[in-house]
Parts: sequence; C-alpha cells; structure tokens
Amino acid sequence: MDKQKYLAEIDRVIAEGKFKDSWDSLSQYKLPDWYKNAKFGIFIHWGLYSVPAFGNEWYSRNMYIQGSKEYEHHIKTYGPHKDFGYKDFIPMFNAEKFDAEEWAQLFETAGARYVMPVAEHHDGFQMYKSELSHFNAYEMGPKRDILGELGESFEKRGIQLCASTHRIEHWFFMGHGKGFDSDIKEPLVSGDFYWPAMPEPDHQDLFSPDPSQEFLEDWLMRTCEIVDRYRPKIIYFDWWIHHSAVKPYLKKFAAYYYNRAAEWNMEVAINYKHDAFMFGTAVVDIERGQFADQKPYFWQTDTTVAKNSWCYTKNNSYKAAKDIICDLVDIVSKNGSLLLNIGPKADGTIPKEDKEILLEIGVWLKVNGESIYNSKVWRVAEEGPTKIEEGQFTDSKTKVFTSEDIRFTVNGSYLYATVMNFPDDGKIKIYSLANKNASKLPHFHGIVKDISVLGFDEEPVWERTEHALVISTEKVRSEKPVVFKILVD
Repeated sequence: MDKQKYLAEIDRVIAEGKFKDSWDSLSQYKLPDWYKNAKFGIFIHWGLYSVPAFGNEWYSRNMYIQGSKEYEHHIKTYGPHKDFGYKDFIPMFNAEKFDAEEWAQLFETAGARYVMPVAEHHDGFQMYKSELSHFNAYEMGPKRDILGELGESFEKRGIQLCASTHRIEHWFFMGHGKGFDSDIKEPLVSGDFYWPAMPEPDHQDLFSPDPSQEFLEDWLMRTCEIVDRYRPKIIYFDWWIHHSAVKPYLKKFAAYYYNRAAEWNMEVAINYKHDAFMFGTAVVDIERGQFADQKPYFWQTDTTVAKNSWCYTKNNSYKAAKDIICDLVDIVSKNGSLLLNIGPKADGTIPKEDKEILLEIGVWLKVNGESIYNSKVWRVAEEGPTKIEEGQFTDSKTKVFTSEDIRFTVNGSYLYATVMNFPDDGKIKIYSLANKNASKLPHFHGIVKDISVLGFDEEPVWERTEHALVISTEKVRSEKPVVFKILVD
C-alpha cells in the first residue's frame, strides 16, 4: 500500500464529507437505533496469546518482564527469550478447528445481536487481511481472513459485525524486551512485528512520552483499513487512546468513519473509555463495571465470562450464567448494553465453559427477550436493597440480589418488572407500583390492567394496594431472574 496516498484519501473523505475532524462537527453524530435496541453483544479475545494460554491476554508484554510469572513460565516452557520470542508463537497459531459458521450459530443461539472480534490486540498481530503489515492471520499462522469469514457468517444471521482495535498500546507493549538478551532488538523499523517497542510509561505519568507522528499515522491507517475492508457497525477502542497526542488522530478517524458510513448508508458507532471522545460524539464504555444509576444517555459495559482473563487460559475462573444475566438486566434497566467476552482456544474451538454460559443466557433470552431487546428505560430503573458499585473493574465481586431487588424496562404497552432473585414462596411486592404514594418512590398513576409471567402459564393473583403491587404465584419458581409482564394504561 502507498501510505501517503492512503493518508491523502483519508483527508479527502474528511474534506468532502459532512463530518470534519472537530468536536463541533462530530457532535452532529446520531446514535443508531439498531444499537440502542440490540442490548446484548459478544466480544471475542482470540489471537497469538491464546497459544501460551497462560496468565492472560497481556502475555506478550508480561513474558518480557524479568521476574514475572509469565517470564518464568516462558523460560521453563519454551526456553530463553533470545531463542523463542513472542513472534515464534505465530507458526503455532494454526486455528485448525476454527469454523466461522459454528461460532455464528452459537452466538445467534445465545441471543447476541452484535459480535465484536478483536481485530488487533496490543501484541500487534492482525486477525484480518492487511496491506499495512505482513504480520496478520491471512499471511501467517492460520493463513485465513478471520474477521472476514466471521463477517460473512454473521451477515447470514442478521448479526452485526463489529471490531475492536487495541493497537495504540503497541507503542510500548513490547518495550520490556529491550532490557535483556531477548529477540526484541534494535534496529526496529515501521512494519516490524515488534516496532516500536518504546519504554513503558511510568504509572505516575501514563502520557509521557508522546507517540511519534509515524506511529500515530500508522495507527490511523490500520484503523481506517478495518473500516474500508470490513465495514464494521461498531469500532471499539481500548484505554490508552485518551492520550492527548492521539486526540487529533481520533477526531480524524471518527470523521472518516462517520463519513464512510453515510456514504454506505450504514448506521455506526464508536466505543471509548474515560474521556477519549467529547461526550455525545461516541458511546461511552465501562470496562468490567457498571453505572449505579439510570442514565439519560446510552452506554455500554464490556466484561467477560472469566474473572481472571479476557483470553482463554488453562486456569480461567468462570462467572455463573445467572450472575451475568442479572448484570444484563441491571445494565439494560439503566439505559446500557452488555458486551460479553469469550476466549476461544488457539485451535479455534470455544471452551466448554464459555459455550455453556452462552447457551444458558440464550435460553433465558429466548423466554424473556421482550423485556430486553428494543426496550426503553422506565421512570425508575430499580427498587430493592442491593446497590451496584459504580466504576471500572468491579465485576469480580459477586452481587447478592434479594427477592426485593427488581429492575424495570418498558416495551410498547408493557412494563416489565424483573425479579432478580425469585422467592421460594412466590410472593412479590413492587413498591414502585403502589396505588398511592405511600412510599418515597415516585408515584405511578397508570392503570394496571393485566399481569403475566414470561415463560410460565400460571396467571398470577395480584392486588394493588396503597403500599405496593402485591403479586402471588403458586407454581412459578426459577433460579434465574423472573420477568413479570404488566399491561398498563
């Protein structure tokens, strides 16, 4: 690829399109309806780091940190770093059992409406066909266009193809390898797998020094190439893009992406963390955490089925499907969407534990999906004693919900009240639907006309008192959240 011509083409699309590379212009962005309605997506961390399957997806960095568990494991398992470096995992990454159709079928059964494979992680190995680097899955390793094959399979099922790029952190990700006798040695030039392998920023100053213009232009072209080749409906960025030096390139990318989408008659979105984007120009994402309260704007949580790693490892500690379903219900009630990650094995198979979790979620969504898909927030999101801890990296703590914890959504004529932990006696009190404002909650003046329970034939007995809507059931029992469908007028 002629890089200068490509950079000129990016500038042309911005100059001639509606969106310019400024926050003022990008603030004209409109959130796609399909995204607001989808509510549930799947993230996929799969790449070279799936070969060692040790520690987590940061193996490429950690294996070069002397004294780390990955460093010691690497020497014990593969030998000295100067003889076997991270690049030497490429021939071992064969993906011989990868079947895009099988994956797509599983994701459809799980109830996912969008799927986001990692196109390039911090390690710099592209999981797609690229003209900007030879270190990609089409030319090396599997010798298959992974992202392209998945996109074709998703399209058949109406699943939206998305993509994440974590490339920006590659600026420093391999830098520790220069500190001892390893396979990461100068000179490193643009296009090399390990390039640029700069010193890692100090934890006291994560933004020094600035990435170079050459690296940032390479980042921009790589990201635009994903857009041009695969037309993903969402592009997700990881954390270091909020670096001040990246901001001008982020604005350029957003303008390019939004203009291309308009040209192709597509509705697209960008996910960001922290304050990388001006509020309202893209969709905010919270890693491994949630908002405690309902928000007037749409947002997303990205989390994973395993507590310890985003990629497959031999020692993954898995969450319970029920806990993930409860998170989904809570997130949607507060105007969010859940992007749930799985980690396939190096051979392309999805681990049994990941698969079982997805299938359990799919069974629940098949029955209760009308309370999730296409739903909107109600006047209150929740009631009950259990409060969500707000912020990133809080999902390792299991939430203990009670029968008084209820989450609300609206879909058409119906209000959905989801009981997070259904009681053994089958009796529920919903204080937000009291006949009079006896509680401190906002009073609901609507008329309750009928109540049913999704997935159950029993017609519940109910009474609306001045203190609560009291519902009684005899046969309804479930270990998963139970949804009451309430017809209101």
